[in-house]
Formats: sequence, C-alpha cells, structure tokens
Amino acid sequence: KDDKKKREDEKKACEQLCTVIKEHLGDKVEKVVVSERLSDSPCILVTGEYGWFVNMERIMKAQALRDSSLFTYMSSRKTMEINPSNTIVKELRKRVDADKTEKTVKDLVNLLFDTALLTSGFSLEEPNIFAARIHRMIKLGLSIDDDEEEAEVTKSGEDEELPPLEEGASASNMEEVD
Repeated sequence: KDDKKKREDEKKACEQLCTVIKEHLGDKVEKVVVSERLSDSPCILVTGEYGWFVNMERIMKAQALRDSSLFTYMSSRKTMEINPSNTIVKELRKRVDADKTEKTVKDLVNLLFDTALLTSGFSLEEPNIFAARIHRMIKLGLSIDDDEEEAEVTKSGEDEELPPLEEGASASNMEEVD
C-alpha cells in the first residue's frame, strides 16, 4: 500500500513534466506517461496495440513505392514512458518547474526522445540533427564555449553551419523518391 502511495505521488509530481514533454514533441508521440516498469532507463517508447511494431515500420519505410498516406495512418502511435526515479528525469523535472521555456529543456527532451527511439528499435528521421545535439552536450560536458569554437572555425576558413536543432522532423532527402 505504501508503494502504491509513492507511485501516485511520483505521478502527480511528474504531471507538468509529462505535459511539457508532450508539447515539445507534438505529433511525434501520442502521449507521455509515468512508467511503472522502468528501473534504469530515463524513458522508453512503446507502441499501441493496433499500430505497426518496430520491424514492420522499418520494412514499410524501406519500401520505395510506399503510399505515404497509408504510412502516416498506420505508423505506430508511440507512447513515451518516463521513469520518475531516474536522476536525468528528476533533474529535468526541476528545470521544467523552474522554467519550462528554457532552451536546454527543449534540447534535452528531444535528445531523450531520439535516444528512446534508438533503444526501442526505431530509426531516426534526422540523424544529423541528433548528432549535432550530442555534440552540443559533449561541448557542455567539456565546458567548451560555442563562441571560442566559432572564432577557431572562422580562422581556419571553414564556415560550415549546424542546422537549427529545434526544427520539426521532416522526411530526409534519402526518403524522397519520385
């Protein structure tokens, strides 16, 4: 009974976080809920009972002449389950409580979603944006200032820009077949 009360408290504490994650991810997920089965991972993606399973979705994406309207209809409705006892989720919840519009919150939510896609067996729509997010997090971890790097890049003559990380996921150029 005490365990059930603890879960209810965790669920209540994570309500705002679930709402903010859903707002940031939009149509990428059907809903965001507190998980009762995760122990280590911060989050996981699960599919609905009637949607395509991971392998079927991968097979259908690979079809050259697939009907895109059928794909959007049948692609699995993903539910993101978050682990309220995970340290990453706890810290994210603190940041959301402090300021839900913070840019870092949006980047972290997208990064968690992308890693959950990979660990759940799905493929990334935009791997280059995922890589840019990972690189940004590595820079943060190494305390590398973006201004310093931009100065170095300008000196070396390379002027390559990273795509904006807040963009919605669109079909990659490799998938456009006509």
